[in-house]
Amino acid sequence: MPGHDPDTGAYQHGKDIAFDLQFQTFKKMKKFNDTQRHFFTTANCGNPTCFSGRRKHIFFSAATTIILLLSLMTAPSAKSQDMQTLFDGDVKHGGFGGPVVRFGSIDNDLAVWVGGRGGWIINFSNQHSISLGGGGYGLVTEHQMPFQPENGETELAAAGYGGFEVEYTNQTYRLLHFTTSTLIGAGGLTTRTTDHEFSDSDPEPFFVLEPGVHAEVNMTHFFRIAAGLSYRITSGIDKGGFGDSDFSGLNAAITFKFGSF
Repeated sequence: MPGHDPDTGAYQHGKDIAFDLQFQTFKKMKKFNDTQRHFFTTANCGNPTCFSGRRKHIFFSAATTIILLLSLMTAPSAKSQDMQTLFDGDVKHGGFGGPVVRFGSIDNDLAVWVGGRGGWIINFSNQHSISLGGGGYGLVTEHQMPFQPENGETELAAAGYGGFEVEYTNQTYRLLHFTTSTLIGAGGLTTRTTDHEFSDSDPEPFFVLEPGVHAEVNMTHFFRIAAGLSYRITSGIDKGGFGDSDFSGLNAAITFKFGSF
């Protein structure tokens, strides 16, 4: 047919134009390489071998393009690759110490305990911090033993306890924030006279567990005041008519903290 004879100059000129368009298109896409350039140079040679090679190159190019697009669509961003943790940010350390006053009851009478506590503060972030430390408290009010000696002397309860304390603080940067704490330790109960002399050389040991919750105010950068409630649970008290139920119960506490928070 006229115009379709491969020996004519017009047909060869059309092939050259088609080749140039194909070559420029792949160059703009920045996806062509020596293999693809060889393919476009030989793809229109007209023999069965070239046609078979053309189909192989088309399949290879299409598969490569699909894989590349899927990789770009599913590749996570740099931010999403960051590990997610419960506590984020830089960990900072501090410490505190200060006096504590607790108010409770013994045998239905007001009981006041005075002592102190301190700890190592671990600030995981502005949202979360934990303190690890300890505290100790002694009974300062007078409570007569239910069973009195026959010699007529008045015996009073002398008791104290202490142990390991852990405290969690939420949003410690706020003026008013809340904490939860737990004390695990031991104590002892003995007797004394009204002259503050111990009358018993064999104190009664007991176990103590005291969880609590507190509201805390940042007075300054180095001073805080906390007020809250705790529940003291004792086990092992059986002395002079006192038992565990007399020393267990709800307590109110005021804590003064000084340190680096």
